[in-house]
Amino acid sequence: MFKVITNKDGQTQEIQTSLSAHELMDNPLLNKGTAFSKEERDAFDLHGKLPIQVESLSSQLMRVYRQFQEKNDNIQKNIFLNTLHDSNTTLFYKFCSQHIDEVLPIVYTPTVGDAVEQYSSEFRRPAGIYLAYDEQKQMDMILGNIAKKQQIDFIIVTDGEAVLGIGDWGIGGMDISIGKLMVYIICAGINPANVLPVQLDVGTNNQKLLDDPMYLGARHPRITGKKYDQFIEKFVMSVKKHFPNVYLHWEDFGRDHARAILETYRDQLCTFNDDMQGTGIVATANVISAIRATQTKFTDHKVVMFGAGTAGCGIMDQILDAFIASGMTRKQALDRFYIIDRFGLVVDDMPDLPDFQKPYAKSRKELKNWNINNQENISLLEVVQNAKATILIGCSTVKGAFNKPIVTTMAQNIERPIIMPLSNPNSHCEATPEDLINWTNAKAIIAAGSPFEPVVYQGKTYQISQGNNAFIFPGLGLGAIAVKATKMSDGMIRVASETLASFSPLHQSVNNPVLPPIHDATIVSKAVAIAVAKQAIKEGLSSIKAKEADVEKLVNNAQWIPDYYPLKKQ
Repeated sequence: MFKVITNKDGQTQEIQTSLSAHELMDNPLLNKGTAFSKEERDAFDLHGKLPIQVESLSSQLMRVYRQFQEKNDNIQKNIFLNTLHDSNTTLFYKFCSQHIDEVLPIVYTPTVGDAVEQYSSEFRRPAGIYLAYDEQKQMDMILGNIAKKQQIDFIIVTDGEAVLGIGDWGIGGMDISIGKLMVYIICAGINPANVLPVQLDVGTNNQKLLDDPMYLGARHPRITGKKYDQFIEKFVMSVKKHFPNVYLHWEDFGRDHARAILETYRDQLCTFNDDMQGTGIVATANVISAIRATQTKFTDHKVVMFGAGTAGCGIMDQILDAFIASGMTRKQALDRFYIIDRFGLVVDDMPDLPDFQKPYAKSRKELKNWNINNQENISLLEVVQNAKATILIGCSTVKGAFNKPIVTTMAQNIERPIIMPLSNPNSHCEATPEDLINWTNAKAIIAAGSPFEPVVYQGKTYQISQGNNAFIFPGLGLGAIAVKATKMSDGMIRVASETLASFSPLHQSVNNPVLPPIHDATIVSKAVAIAVAKQAIKEGLSSIKAKEADVEKLVNNAQWIPDYYPLKKQ
């Protein structure tokens, strides 16, 4: 389709293609719209198919921004940007890179949640590939055909079962894969020509979708059990066969599947689950930054997780590793961790505990001196009071769960409580930053799961950090791709967390936000990529011969810059 010509340093010089005029304008990777030069219009017979004026990329960007601002609401802005993405990749990503603060909440959380719900009704054109359980015999052929035509370095896959905080939206999960890829490209410069969003369609248990005549996915309940596991295995084996060096990102899989899939395949190829690992890396970086900024020790802290599902326990796993790295034994660290699900504090005599909850389950002996009303359902407030919790994290999607008595108790337990209501979108958040600041006299160190407006308290304005995985997963992916990593190791994850922590504004003042502003995500992503790539080389997980001294150049060469390059007839 096209060939990229580079110089000795790997920088793009020109692009050669044999596409015809309409094929060229219909190809979003090559389309320039009104910016095709006179020479390109001559070479590709574009005269008469475009207005006579030849515009610069800068002129196009001005028009796009005006059109963007004219949209009435965020969902209309999301549709506008996705339409631009589908027609002109370069213009879209150049625009996004210049307006990260405004764009990320539109192409990803929180607006993407609304887009997912409206996926079938707002469907415009297919994007990525849809692999249905009912057509699994064709899976290998589909992936094989793509491998023949396109270099794929990166795959993001979802089955749409646990989308953000809004649940099972079936084939609408494709918008999550696409939105996540956009963030990878905006923040880290992953090459859009080498990525593949995938929707695994195994049905849906959302009756609203099954009853909707416009729903585009498979109209049956979700496939489960052995059949589901075999389908996932078939997908992974086909990916390994056709894309042996790929980076595989799992997105928004359900509680019963996410951890099992990651543990099954993490040693077979370079794979990553953002819900289990990415959120945990950011939360861990926040904890490390806050502990350092408040000049406390890890031993001064007790951690409570409200929402003990796959995501919540994945976060706890990452924070636990940081506590152990501080010098504690595993048992000493676990003694400071508490998880709460819908049945209250998780205790080891509860029936049918998932394996991922068992390390954190408390014994009745540990609780014998606690003041508790109901032994069968120990509440969040009782845990915060009795455990003397200092760090409180929410992954429950229960709006308002962190109420005033709980938060004021946290403020009594320690001068600077660390509180992270991470559920998104905002309508599912455990507490608002405004309430947290008011209830703790602005002492709480806060990170939220979605963007919130600054809070004014006693004449001072407090910026609220979004515990945004966009600070982490783009750099992880770029670092892994740059050295063709064979695995995403715990060591690579650890250095990513430490790198993000080093950027915290808390180091300048404890009243600053925990995380840097989102427009710094490109800087952070590159630093994370370099650290991750170096760690991969150090652990012998790079499939190319490289030294740590080569890493920055490798990362630079792996990045794509959104710009128009000269097009030549092939």
